Amino acid sequence: MLAQANRIVRADDYRSTVRRGRKSGTAHSVVYVRRRDDDQVRFGFIVAKTVGNAVVRNTVRRRLKHVCHEMLPTVPPGTDVVIRALPGSPDVPWSTLLTDISGVVDKVVSA
Repeated sequence: MLAQANRIVRADDYRSTVRRGRKSGTAHSVVYVRRRDDDQVRFGFIVAKTVGNAVVRNTVRRRLKHVCHEMLPTVPPGTDVVIRALPGSPDVPWSTLLTDISGVVDKVVSA
């Protein structure tokens, strides 16, 4: 799983990443990426009640954390990534989720 240093935990950090970051999306998620003057890569997750009940939301959040753990070595240092899960995300296979999110993050970071 993600270490504490690789998680966005403060509301201000979420807010600034969503408002000032670059936004791109897939059919199952919206990804916000923001560069900072730091050497840590941090991830945050937004899974609203529209995704499902508490069990479904926590399952989606765990899957997203695992996807981000896999992507951690490929994301440049000083990057904040916030992933907003959309209602169709619980039904997506894990490999598709990994491919979609890593592709979006790579595209936004390189642009």
